[in-house]
Amino acid sequence: MWYNVYMEKNDKKTTRQKKRGSRASVHVGGDVEPNTGADHRRSQTPVNDGAAQTLTGSPTYNQLVDWSATGRNIDSSKYSGGSVEHNDLQRAKDISLRIENIFAQKVVGQDRMRVALLSTLIAGGHILIESVPGLAKTTAASAICGAISGTFSRIQCTPDLMPNDIVGTQIYNYSTGEFKTQLGPVHANLVLLDEINRSSAKTQSAMLEAMQEKQTTIGSKTFPLPDPFLVIATQNPIEEEGTYVLPEAQMDRFLLKEVITYPTPDQEVQVLEGLLKGKFNSTSDLENSHTSASISDSVLPATLDDLRYLQEVSKRVYLSPAVLHYIISIINTTRGGGPNPIVGLDKLVRVGASPRGSIAFVRVCQAFALLNGRAYVIPEDVIDMRYPVLRHRIVRTFDALADNLPVESIIDQVFQVVPVP
Repeated sequence: MWYNVYMEKNDKKTTRQKKRGSRASVHVGGDVEPNTGADHRRSQTPVNDGAAQTLTGSPTYNQLVDWSATGRNIDSSKYSGGSVEHNDLQRAKDISLRIENIFAQKVVGQDRMRVALLSTLIAGGHILIESVPGLAKTTAASAICGAISGTFSRIQCTPDLMPNDIVGTQIYNYSTGEFKTQLGPVHANLVLLDEINRSSAKTQSAMLEAMQEKQTTIGSKTFPLPDPFLVIATQNPIEEEGTYVLPEAQMDRFLLKEVITYPTPDQEVQVLEGLLKGKFNSTSDLENSHTSASISDSVLPATLDDLRYLQEVSKRVYLSPAVLHYIISIINTTRGGGPNPIVGLDKLVRVGASPRGSIAFVRVCQAFALLNGRAYVIPEDVIDMRYPVLRHRIVRTFDALADNLPVESIIDQVFQVVPVP
């Protein structure tokens, strides 16, 4: 059993440290993304001693992981329904393609980040992007903002940034003897919060309050934020001295957390070729391109009405009772329950996903299905979005952190034991 393997290695930890002077990390199977520092591999053996039971005639989790590549035939009658018409799907596809085309003009590769940004945009949530410096976090956020013809603000977080600097303040006018309200940069349709972990806890709380309530209070007056409102926050996992790490409770307010990996050699060649051909005006434009002038005029940005339309259609995407129960089973399994509880999970997971995780799965999978031209959600949508939805909602124990156990491995184990409808 995978947990026994973990405990056996954990018991021998002291002996290994004496012999080699270092702590060995433990891998618990499943797909692990390269940026997590673990091997990129898939477990070839069943977990939990066969506890991962599946319904009769149903595909297993391993069979569905690469469903888009295998081209599995989907029985739409099991999942279809709802009130989304063909014309709605066609218009939604046209709008999303316009956004994707503008995004592709500034960002090479990074398909997972593109999907995560678009899904967050359509679902009406907020996203946290994490990676080492130089992997186009700011560029991607700026490109997606350039694809929408709304207002845009960029806030570069620093330790001395105060809440009034982002929310707004009142300025005394000597000529009139009255206070004038000056709205802060958070009052925009799309807000790029760069390096959020470098701002103080007080400033982070003010921003997260605006994200949750979609309004700000300056003095005694309340000001609603524009609609739609999207926050794209970025953070670096290195050089954390002097930074303020987001608490798990505050991080849970982000709909998705996407972790960006290095580009492939071929993609990096495309970046350099585009730079030499003038596709990117300069290095600074490559990293900070958010003006409409830097976007080709051949593709018109989507309007705010287009974005509201996508959000409205997304809410009508159908989820069958089977998929809903599948989501609930996954969330409950992260808490130590579910149809097939994982023995010893409490040794690795301190806090499982909250009901906000269930809501995030529903909204994100509806948006993801719409991006794929479907009016209904299938189990594969849930599997595809498992990492961005859950990686920041599962709190690992000290032992799991000390052994460098990736949260993605725990997520994969959860999906292994939950029957696929």
